[in-house]
Amino acid sequence: MGKEVFGTTSTGQQVDRYTLENEQGSIAKIITYGGIINELLVPDREGVLGDVVLGFDNLQQYETENPYFGCITGRVANRIAKGKFSVDGKDYTVVVNNELNHLHGGTVGFDKVVWDAEELNTDRGPAVRLSYLSKDGEEGYPGNVQVSVTYTMTNDNELVIEYEATTDKATPINLTNHSYFNLAGSGDMLAHIMTLHARYYTEPDDTLIPTGRILPVAGTPLDFTKPASIGGRIGRIDIGGYDHNYVLDNGGRDAPGLAAEVYEPVSGRVMELLTTEPGVQLYSAFHLNDVQGKAGAIYDKYYAFCLETQHYPDSINQLGFPSVLLRPNETYQTVTVHKFSTR
Repeated sequence: MGKEVFGTTSTGQQVDRYTLENEQGSIAKIITYGGIINELLVPDREGVLGDVVLGFDNLQQYETENPYFGCITGRVANRIAKGKFSVDGKDYTVVVNNELNHLHGGTVGFDKVVWDAEELNTDRGPAVRLSYLSKDGEEGYPGNVQVSVTYTMTNDNELVIEYEATTDKATPINLTNHSYFNLAGSGDMLAHIMTLHARYYTEPDDTLIPTGRILPVAGTPLDFTKPASIGGRIGRIDIGGYDHNYVLDNGGRDAPGLAAEVYEPVSGRVMELLTTEPGVQLYSAFHLNDVQGKAGAIYDKYYAFCLETQHYPDSINQLGFPSVLLRPNETYQTVTVHKFSTR
């Protein structure tokens, strides 16, 4: 476990970076601004460490131009239609920051605040627990919500993310991590081979809000039920790439179920994704364009993929979807595991 100052925000808050190194030498670096996974170094088949997440070398870029690289998103990840919802007969309006809709917690979501941090030594490996109090009315949401997110770099080469939250007033909550992965460490990710254990997806409208229909992926370019390259059918997606919520076959359970596997043939790296969440958003980074990232790298279209474990988009307005409503005297708890290996 290591700790260093990463920078100071434009408002004068110090941001620290925690380095979690396991017994195998794999390393996760977490900054307290946005709870961001700044670096994630795991071995290739030759044992050479490589950074498999996109990001920046400095805090200023995270503050001013970050397309959600590596961050915690909330209170509600993904979209809420027109920024409106009702709880127990009371109407609420949250910030609209994505054309007509609310996205990833609003203008100042959990990705843009400085979290408190506590170092933990666990039997599984080094860990850091981040905590934040989201106050009643923040970005339009009701209730004071106490949130904690714990990152553990286990000795089995797993990055485990555990989310927990409580509230004093009924409120929606749907947390995820928005890391952009590239298992090769550079270049585009179109040759990555992915399996998604999801036979259905939530049909989106033109603004990526679910219509309410849950449709089969069979016969569509969204079908990754068998291993396929991410880029193989990406040209058939009308919006320019993948930005779709999948209904997980193994989701919504008390223990993490297998959601996806991604294999990068050149490096041999494999990432297995397990989660207790019912859904996962696949995003193929098709909005990236000439972004200057770490160590002078330039990130372009399709240079990464995101697998954002979550409840479905707009669930607070869709009665047929698993609920995202958290009430007083309840505890929100979810777990997502990124397990790394080679072949």
